[in-house]
Amino acid sequence: MVMLIIDAHSHLWLRQHTTWNGLTVSTRDDNGSRSDFLGELRQMLPPFMLDGRNTAEVFLSNMDYAQVAASVVVQEFIDGMQNEYLSEVQSKYSNRFVTCAMADYLHDGFCEQISSLIQQGFRGIAIPGHRLLNRHLTDDEMIRMFRLMEQHDVFLSITLADGDQQVGELREVIEECPRLRIAIGHLGMANPPLTPPWENESWRRQIQLAQHDKVYVEAGGITWLYNSEFYPFPSAIRTIREAAELVGMEKLMWGSDYPRTITAITYRMSYDFITKSRELTWHEKGLFLGENARRFYDLKDLPELPYIKNMSE
Repeated sequence: MVMLIIDAHSHLWLRQHTTWNGLTVSTRDDNGSRSDFLGELRQMLPPFMLDGRNTAEVFLSNMDYAQVAASVVVQEFIDGMQNEYLSEVQSKYSNRFVTCAMADYLHDGFCEQISSLIQQGFRGIAIPGHRLLNRHLTDDEMIRMFRLMEQHDVFLSITLADGDQQVGELREVIEECPRLRIAIGHLGMANPPLTPPWENESWRRQIQLAQHDKVYVEAGGITWLYNSEFYPFPSAIRTIREAAELVGMEKLMWGSDYPRTITAITYRMSYDFITKSRELTWHEKGLFLGENARRFYDLKDLPELPYIKNMSE
């Protein structure tokens, strides 16, 4: 049986060139697969992507190979604003990508930016909430923005700070805007295996936000969170099961955090440890890997992708 695979958390950019907290994030001129990242040299892309361009076309090639039907592209401050490029991607590949816009939430006036971006046709708005600890999710302009999104049925993709630092604020947003679709990122920032999240009450409170009707949790970058354990990530499987115990498997979605995670593993490996697991049923795998995302993001006209045999087989 062919399983529908949808990636609920990925990134695209033409070039990294920005700052965060006064530190540079910038693609290296001498090797575009690497970036100067907040005072460190990091392998930002796989070493064969030498021009620093993390494009939709390269990602589509990975998606086709891994039989991933569609992907949701979110944004992060550390990559710089990518609204212009992501608008082009959405227009050019409308049945393969859902792209999220992002505004400058650090300064007042972002609600007007979001209004304009919604007019451009963006279906989602990304907020790296874990980097906004000096701005409350419940301040007046934030609430105006959330009401606008709810009115236009534009979903929110948000990553919260570890644990329950922002859980109370997001709960207030949910109560204020009960029809706003919300995808909480990175599986609630599940901790590495040394501090199991199922023993962490603050992590559990973040996941339990998905008990609300319009709130889901996506596991973007779960292979990064458990990188120290590495493939086949048995603690990641247990964390998924624990989250399902709290809110139901129908509220959880897979995400890769492409391209960051594929410096360590292949794109297919970022989900096939799920398909090969004996700890999940076929039905649970189908919900987690694609069906929940198809429902949440209202995806239609998805392609059927054949398996292409490798030369090494």
